[in-house]
Amino acid sequence: MLVKTYASTIYGVDAITITIEVNVTDKGIGYSIVGLPDKAVQESLQRIESAVRESKYQMKRLKTVINLAPADIRKEGSAFDLPIAIGILAASGQIPEEQLSDYIFMGELSLDGGLQPIKGALPIAIQARKEGYKGIILPKSNANEAAIVNDIQIYGVEKLSDVLEFLAGEKALSPSVVNTRDEFYNNLEYLEHDFADVKGQENIKRALEIAAAGGHNVILIGPPGAGKTMLAKRLLSILPPLTLYEALETTKIHSVAGRLMNNNGLVFERPFRSPHHTVSDVALVGGGTNPQPGEISLAHHGVLFLDELPEFKRAVLEVMRQPMEERKVTISRAKFTVDYPASFMLIASMNPCPCGYFNHPEKECTCAPGIVQRYLNKISGPLLDRIDLHVEVTPVKLEELSSNRKSEGSKEIRARVVKARVRQIERLSNKGVNCNAEMNTSLTREMCQLTEASHSLLNKAMERLGLSARAYERILRVSRTIADLENSDSIEMQHLAEAIQFRSLDRDSWTG
Repeated sequence: MLVKTYASTIYGVDAITITIEVNVTDKGIGYSIVGLPDKAVQESLQRIESAVRESKYQMKRLKTVINLAPADIRKEGSAFDLPIAIGILAASGQIPEEQLSDYIFMGELSLDGGLQPIKGALPIAIQARKEGYKGIILPKSNANEAAIVNDIQIYGVEKLSDVLEFLAGEKALSPSVVNTRDEFYNNLEYLEHDFADVKGQENIKRALEIAAAGGHNVILIGPPGAGKTMLAKRLLSILPPLTLYEALETTKIHSVAGRLMNNNGLVFERPFRSPHHTVSDVALVGGGTNPQPGEISLAHHGVLFLDELPEFKRAVLEVMRQPMEERKVTISRAKFTVDYPASFMLIASMNPCPCGYFNHPEKECTCAPGIVQRYLNKISGPLLDRIDLHVEVTPVKLEELSSNRKSEGSKEIRARVVKARVRQIERLSNKGVNCNAEMNTSLTREMCQLTEASHSLLNKAMERLGLSARAYERILRVSRTIADLENSDSIEMQHLAEAIQFRSLDRDSWTG
């Protein structure tokens, strides 16, 4: 008897429906799985046999062929256990097959018949709705995640026996319901870190406000204990809240990577990723034997924080250059190519030298001659060009640190940032970008018109700092953002001057 069940596999950040064909005949014995299964899929028969017996059913000793179609796509992971088990039982006549074509089945089976969580429940649900399936049956721990998708029934189950009783008409399952919009909008105002906790550092706060308003990349350079990490962690609190579309896109990536925690559905906060400096290039940008999203994709619509930037391997940093420009990363293999979105804000921090006290107002640098420049050379010029704001962080004075004066909080700063972003969205609504940092060369020239005096100022800065053409464009974009923060339609001299000062750490002037 031939029976078909339906499952799904992840390809990049999307899902592909897999047809599982099970043919059981009495002419021979033995089980075989074909259709490019990996080791985890091949091992499923041992898990399925134990789970079926615990559910009071039998694995009949008949000739059984299981085909995973299309056969030219490699099937990976243990999430095919449930649909294979259901197919075997239906093909051997132990459960009815009438409802099998209505549902997508996914789940890893424990030996006692329990269902373990899977990766990629959200893209699987999106694809199932697109293809017109009535519902999805999957582990209960993935139900909230899949239920984000409307107009499809999501059934979260704990055991194989629950699914078999449902298909036999002996038990009803309750669909999981998530009010996506209510849940999303009720969780927008949560702020873990607040700029009100930061004493002094007003110039750094200003730089981070500009970065948040335009989506610009930032590097903070200063001695140990100056507050670089503390400030970087608070950048998230002044970024505009995620839109519902951004939240869905972010959740999709984290679902594929298996990073959704605590049985949560939607991701409400912009992600903040902070990999250690020992991270590999594959872990940072994605890929591997079985490609997975890397840190830059997990930071999509959020912040990637690289602390102690020169300590990262140079090869690791260099692989970020193309994704920072294209806002996606393409992983190519001999037989396939996948794209992962990677539209993130980079915030990096570093000491000015190995000892950390070069240019310190009070402590003396102990580094030998040439060491500072060698330390700087760990960061390539092309990478530095792609960072819009270079900010020197100086230690906070004791009187400011002990002051009781209340600093401006993140909510007030975020309000200004949101207003600036609204101006950008209105101006760029028909251009396919959402903020100044995403503008290409032609858009930058169109949206950042300068007066003759401003052109003269920028040309002098280019010559004095030895800046590249890419740095020239980034100054224009930052000055456009500063103008947006001041509700100005045109870029004035003071806006351009402030943008230029944030290039003071470029290679030609870093060490004075």
